Amino acid sequence: MEMKVASDTLAVLGHEGRLSVFRLLMRRAPKGARPGEMAEALGLKPNTLSAYLSALEAAGLISAERQGRGITYTACLPGIGGLIDYLYADCCRGRPDLCAPSAFCGGVSLEERMEDRVYNALFICSGNSARSIFAEALLRDLGKGRFVAYSAGTRPRSELNDFALEVLQRAGHDVSGMWSKNVSEFQTRDAPVMDFVFTVCDAAANEECPPWPGQPITAHWGVADPVKATGTDAEKALAFSRAYAELRRRMIAFTALPISELEKVALQRGLDDIGREA
Repeated sequence: MEMKVASDTLAVLGHEGRLSVFRLLMRRAPKGARPGEMAEALGLKPNTLSAYLSALEAAGLISAERQGRGITYTACLPGIGGLIDYLYADCCRGRPDLCAPSAFCGGVSLEERMEDRVYNALFICSGNSARSIFAEALLRDLGKGRFVAYSAGTRPRSELNDFALEVLQRAGHDVSGMWSKNVSEFQTRDAPVMDFVFTVCDAAANEECPPWPGQPITAHWGVADPVKATGTDAEKALAFSRAYAELRRRMIAFTALPISELEKVALQRGLDDIGREA
């Protein structure tokens, strides 16, 4: 990357509003978001958001794709990688003692932590009433002792959904020890150290969450919210069953990954591919 290109790209990110849009799309990667959703999540006026998106797209940091009548914006990972490579190789002269992220300095590397052992995984949703509870139960039972699964919500208060409990019980999961939790319980000093952190709803991925201690591998596996389903009880129950089935397919793929044998980049790509599945 040339200095002029890098300078222009950094100038675009040097604006607080544009940076907030970029950060939201990075949290949603590899999937994207529509303008209306971003405007609501960030509290931006449509014309202001449009200006920010245009600047980010011109800098090669995001890309736009028309889907039906709407446009979806996605973080452009190759462009971002080029900027990071430039900063590391050119500005820092490739010196890890100067440019290595502080989270990896003086600690245990991810490759060392990814040895064959039991892994901690946290699933985050807005309410911790259905989707993240599904994910916790599925990984606990499908992981066969390789994982300790947790789930939490970003909202202050929530309760387990009756339809969700019915789906889990019908599928043979033990729900006696499950309850709704807030994400703050896992951000304390004595909380379990996570190897994986997943968001399973778009609202949670839009949240401004601080980086997790130890920099676990993260991924966004957005699933449609069954709680918003309308109609008869049978129609609502079907929405919960579909959400459960979608998460089950992803959990089967996740537990099949040879985690201890994969480097971080390959493992991240594998998790992103699982998140792209419809």
